[in-house]
Amino acid sequence: MNYLSVENISKSFGMRVLFENISFGINEGQKIGFVAKNGTGKTSLLNIIAGNDNADTGNVVFRKGLKIAYLPQEPDLDPKLTVEQTIFSSDNPILKIIENYEHAIENPDDSEAYQKAFDAMDAHHAWDFETRYKQILFKLKMEDLHAKVSTLSGGQKKRLALANALLTTPDLLIMDEPTNHLDLEMIEWLENLFAKENFTLFMVTHDRYFLERVCNEIVELDEGTLYSYKGNYSYYLEKRDARIENEATETGKAKQLFKKELEWMRRQPKARTTKSKSRIDDFHEIKDRASKRRNDHQVQLELNMERMGTKVVELHKISKSFGDKVLLDKFEYNFNRGERVGIIGKNGTGKSTFLNILTGAMKPDSGKVVVGETVQFGYYTQAGINIKEGQKVIDVIREYGDYIPLKKGRQISASQLLERFLFDPKKQYDFVEKLSGGERKRLYLCTVLIKNPNFLILDEPTNDLDIVTLNVLESFLLDFPGCLLVVSHDRYFMDKIVDHLFVFRGDGEVEDFPGNYTDFRVYEDSNIQEKREASEAAPKVKKDWKQDWKQDTSPAKLSYNEQKEYQKLEKEIANLEMERETLQNKFATENWDGEEIDKQSIKLQEIIDTIEAKEERWFELSAKMEG
Repeated sequence: MNYLSVENISKSFGMRVLFENISFGINEGQKIGFVAKNGTGKTSLLNIIAGNDNADTGNVVFRKGLKIAYLPQEPDLDPKLTVEQTIFSSDNPILKIIENYEHAIENPDDSEAYQKAFDAMDAHHAWDFETRYKQILFKLKMEDLHAKVSTLSGGQKKRLALANALLTTPDLLIMDEPTNHLDLEMIEWLENLFAKENFTLFMVTHDRYFLERVCNEIVELDEGTLYSYKGNYSYYLEKRDARIENEATETGKAKQLFKKELEWMRRQPKARTTKSKSRIDDFHEIKDRASKRRNDHQVQLELNMERMGTKVVELHKISKSFGDKVLLDKFEYNFNRGERVGIIGKNGTGKSTFLNILTGAMKPDSGKVVVGETVQFGYYTQAGINIKEGQKVIDVIREYGDYIPLKKGRQISASQLLERFLFDPKKQYDFVEKLSGGERKRLYLCTVLIKNPNFLILDEPTNDLDIVTLNVLESFLLDFPGCLLVVSHDRYFMDKIVDHLFVFRGDGEVEDFPGNYTDFRVYEDSNIQEKREASEAAPKVKKDWKQDWKQDTSPAKLSYNEQKEYQKLEKEIANLEMERETLQNKFATENWDGEEIDKQSIKLQEIIDTIEAKEERWFELSAKMEG
């Protein structure tokens, strides 16, 4: 089923053309990743599809009644509301169903309205809405439901907006960088959710593992033309390379043909027959094909790095707490030259605090940091570039000098350096506030590297950077001879760059893990499996103890009939739970009509009520037995 069609849309800002005459469609069940370079209008396109902006030309045609949820990069939330109030102030249609039901309860005389409201609650699974929104907020580490939006960080606001978008159960979910501000655990939870649930997605993300595991189609905007690839990210890379190679071959053939036709044109044939006029028209088309060139300029990174001495950075029994919250507890480590360390851990476990202590921006409560004399830190923070009103791109770099030193005594002008970071002469005189999020990050990266650091610290460097720039940054970092410390939720980036990990477990515990992120996940999953197997084995011991109750010499707390009832209840509850799970799974797999859904919903509720009643009796008998 077609959800929407984008028909020949264009968008410009002044003389700057973002895209022209773009057309494509989104169908039910598609999970589309949209890929393009920074500054080519990815966010603008999402805003147009979501109805938050208008195209200069063309139309977006929606299926009637289509429900769309949009997760922007910077959510607009009411600062006066709490987290929970934000959920209930949204335009989620389930909230209207709940409101109608509550109104029907207040007016019991109108039995028809009550039955209608009751049926709507069943049909839309609104009974468990409170459980669902609390579960999602918990997964996104938003446990304080009464926290005011005005007190939340940018990342927390993004996670709250994500929860709202998921809870609306839209037909189409549009997302702009959904994994920004999520830790690794949250990203993997979101991946599993999208794999399990029947979402239709259209999203922009730089997270290549996310594209690989979630998307079933990649749409690329390249050189003003849209290309669609019916597969995941690996399939896209393979087919894209083949396409570019084929284009290069076709351009080569066109150049050979152009030379031949050019000779014919220069002979100036006197007889202009119909055939020759047609050949002249074809010549101009061949000329266009032969002169076609890819704009494949890449960021060029170069450092005039000072050689690092034998002493790098030594951390001696570093401790840091905020109130009762312990972030570091007598942490010790000596960095060696050329080390490449990744830092992972849940939000709030002290990762950024650790970086600030390392660079001297924050003092530890106890212990000391010893920095080698030759160490020059380069610190790329999450805060990004400090935007000054009215400042142009070229002015940002000129603050470091009109000429920047390079290797082997060479130097480069501020303008030439910006060109290496893909800012053409025209773009260099744009105001910084007009740059896209990715372009600002690229400019900020330039200001960090311009200082020629030999100890590079990158705190979430992949946020908002396009995949092309990420690939170049990765290549640069692989050849970087100094020390490297990276905090990132981009698993692809971490796997490629780091040799070992500092795992921040919380409560001051920091583990040094010998491997990259994928190695760590395999290790963690094996531990979880062992614990699961141990917990599954535990009830068997308990069951044997219950079976041998007659052999117990302690005074009996239950009568003979109660003991029989107790054992019977255990079996009945286990069977009912299996029946409930089977029926719940059928809701996702069976193609029931509305009448059958209502019938099965009533049956499911009866099973749930029976389980609750039997569990309550089981607890009564259990308490009596242990009393």
